Amino acid sequence: MENIAVVFGGRSVEHEVSVITGMQIMENMDKSKYNPIPLYITKEGKFLSGDVLKDFTTFKENDFSKAVEVFFKGYNEDFNLYTVSSKKGGLFGKDSRDVEVFAKVDVVFPALHGTYGEDGCFQGLLELMSVPYVGCGVTPAGVGMDKVIMKKVFQSEDIPMTEYFYFYRDEWKEQEKIIEKAEKIGYSLFVKPANLGSSVGISKAKNKEEFIEAVEVAIRYDRKILVEKAVENPREINIAVMGYENDLVVSACEEPVGWKDLLKYEDKYVAGPKGSKGMKGQKKNLPANISDTVREEIEKYAKLAFRAIDAMGDARIDFLLEGDTVYVNEINTLPGSLAFYLWEESGISFKELITRLIELSKVRYEQKAENITSYDSNLYKNTSYGAKL
Repeated sequence: MENIAVVFGGRSVEHEVSVITGMQIMENMDKSKYNPIPLYITKEGKFLSGDVLKDFTTFKENDFSKAVEVFFKGYNEDFNLYTVSSKKGGLFGKDSRDVEVFAKVDVVFPALHGTYGEDGCFQGLLELMSVPYVGCGVTPAGVGMDKVIMKKVFQSEDIPMTEYFYFYRDEWKEQEKIIEKAEKIGYSLFVKPANLGSSVGISKAKNKEEFIEAVEVAIRYDRKILVEKAVENPREINIAVMGYENDLVVSACEEPVGWKDLLKYEDKYVAGPKGSKGMKGQKKNLPANISDTVREEIEKYAKLAFRAIDAMGDARIDFLLEGDTVYVNEINTLPGSLAFYLWEESGISFKELITRLIELSKVRYEQKAENITSYDSNLYKNTSYGAKL
């Protein structure tokens, strides 16, 4: 049986959402194959583990007294989680502190939403240790998180999007220049922090006053701000893609219904009907009521968007539909969206989805192991550098 470290929480405004995702992954993992090890990162950045973190009551009551503080050493191919144990009555009667292995990890399953997790930061640590992990690598995760860079990559692949521009927080000191750019595109506009998810900090602006207010909100969350032309009365269509490189499969399409302008954080995550799937039991047509032609176009651009950022594992791609005109809105990489309910509609259970994602992580790990990472040369002997030191 393999030990799968499920990492959740983190230093992000999406901390609580991440905890729920981590819980869902551990609960639905195939226990005949895998032993889930919770690895909770507190809002302060501490790493905690222990079976108590498999119980959601621990988080509701905010009581982590029975959890164990753990850490990675960061060594190449050191797959262990460590902890420091305290022993009383050691040499000369003094207490001693020893570093010992807490658990061996076979694969890491990141469930960190938002900054310092979904953006590739945590994946960088795993790359340094050469530990297999689920989901996108460092660069694809960063591109998927940064909506501006994402759009630039999509542009290079001729993926259809609405008109947009971006600016940095310091540029807002000259408001009129930014407002002029916005009004050149024309209201209505969406104003978004470039590097957040879960609709945090996003507003729709229908005039100059609302635009100023929207920017003032967004710049509190990020230094880079994205401004997009809004599609009036759009239909939102979502689809998931799973796989790696050219071996890709797509899920059923869904259409959230009953929303207006923007699904906010509370709409997505505040508890809805018991047993509901997806966002707060959000009303949806699943599968979406669209023509075969539109569905095929969405599937084509979904795969293209996935490949364009070199994604791995699972991702949900959100589209806007204006009549029969398709626009890609954004890609939500793991763990921003497991989209398990889309896969269930396609005949893949949540348990099977998790298994497939773990198996995919090993494919990338084996591919990367084939890369040369060391090159022997006589550079030190042949260079004149250091001769006078």
